[in-house]
Amino acid sequence: MRQGITDAVKHLLIINVVMFIGTMTIGNGEAFYQWFALYFPQNPNFQPWQILTHMFMHGGFMHIAFNMFALWMFGTAVEQIFGWKKFIIFYLLSGFGAALIQLAFLYFQYNMGLTTLIDSGVSQTEVVSILSEGKYSTAWVPLLGDQFDSFVSAFNGTMVGASGAIMGVLVAFGMLFPESKLMLIFLPVPIKAKYFIPSIIALDLFSAISGSSIFSPSNTAFMAHVGGALTGFLLMYFWKKNENDKYRWN
Repeated sequence: MRQGITDAVKHLLIINVVMFIGTMTIGNGEAFYQWFALYFPQNPNFQPWQILTHMFMHGGFMHIAFNMFALWMFGTAVEQIFGWKKFIIFYLLSGFGAALIQLAFLYFQYNMGLTTLIDSGVSQTEVVSILSEGKYSTAWVPLLGDQFDSFVSAFNGTMVGASGAIMGVLVAFGMLFPESKLMLIFLPVPIKAKYFIPSIIALDLFSAISGSSIFSPSNTAFMAHVGGALTGFLLMYFWKKNENDKYRWN
């Protein structure tokens, strides 16, 4: 294998950095977020291209720094095995899978809250109209109880970041190099990739379901991480199966 950064990873890094600079310098970030962050599909700010563009947006320096370090660290090794074309396809499909599963999770949270409000006599048209203005009614708080925060944030929150796609790459790395040893910053103990990566995915799933964050910020799209990892695993599984089928005697 050649040393240094690979072509696809290099260009992905450049695109992410350019988008981050644009976010920081154009319209105080609001314009870029409105155009390119991923909104809930029923939100008036949603646009179809956001399913792609949100993968190249980041919320702050530490966000992009951590994601780009992970992309370089794991993506370079995976691209050397895949080649740049297959790697790009894998990366983008993992990101799409992450977005779709996160949106499905948000729809579940939104519909639960909406059903509660409708059953309490609130008009659906009124709810959507108020939420579309980026607002909410204080009368909803006692009706929704613990559902309130997730209901409002599902409609008016945004999703940005390459984390979902990178989780797919991380899974590919773990399946290609299962004996490689990795470490968490908060837990500097070497752990083999075949144990480390499933543990990270399990923590993301726990955080998504429980609403409790252990290592990541509370506003992290945990189901996007799970979705990217699941998509990456399925791609690896079916690509490997198809490769084996080519050489099987029938």
